[in-house]
Amino acid sequence: MNEILYKRGIYGFWKPKGPSSFDVIREIKKSAEDPCIGHAGTLDPLAEGVLVIAIGKEFTKKINEEVKKEKEYVAEIHLGITSTTDDEEGEKEEYLVKKIPTQNEVESKIQNFIGDIMQRPPIWSAIKVAGKEAYKRAEHGEEVLLSPRMVHIKEIEILTYEYPKLIIRVVTGPGVYIRSLARDIGEVLKTKGYMSGLIRTRVGSFDRANAVTIHVGFHTPKRRI
Repeated sequence: MNEILYKRGIYGFWKPKGPSSFDVIREIKKSAEDPCIGHAGTLDPLAEGVLVIAIGKEFTKKINEEVKKEKEYVAEIHLGITSTTDDEEGEKEEYLVKKIPTQNEVESKIQNFIGDIMQRPPIWSAIKVAGKEAYKRAEHGEEVLLSPRMVHIKEIEILTYEYPKLIIRVVTGPGVYIRSLARDIGEVLKTKGYMSGLIRTRVGSFDRANAVTIHVGFHTPKRRI
């Protein structure tokens, strides 16, 4: 019988790069007090950071409250290249950039993304279209059309910029896709671009300092599940 390491409650776990969010849940279930487990805010396999997980039915009922809380990210954007998935997993294609944007131009353009904005989710996402996840439809070669939706971005700060790499810190409300933000920043800079790296540093009050580190054994993670 496995030793009980995780009692009922809501925790912030630090998901490493590689496993999917459900890989982490499966690992936690092996030594959780209660098999009823839910999570708030999926992280793709290539992302790392805070993943909020509830253990126990009375706590999984409250997990939606965590989904609505403020989130903070550090994202790396690779300009001058497009990706079919808007992140590192997709097929890449170089884009002919006529003018490399200056630091001042980048700072000016990203201000347009602060506040309430309309954002089109990436096709390779778990958003359901007619009852089926968009990424599953895309995998089968279906044409997927996702409508823009209103989201809120509280802060964007440039941490470093040396073309073609732009690293930003972003504070958001619920429902924001950082992959979409990376794509859209590339659009307004007239360079195109995709999200080449992502760390979620905070969800509500859960951050790196109070997150539980977990080591997950896995082989090849499935895409966005």
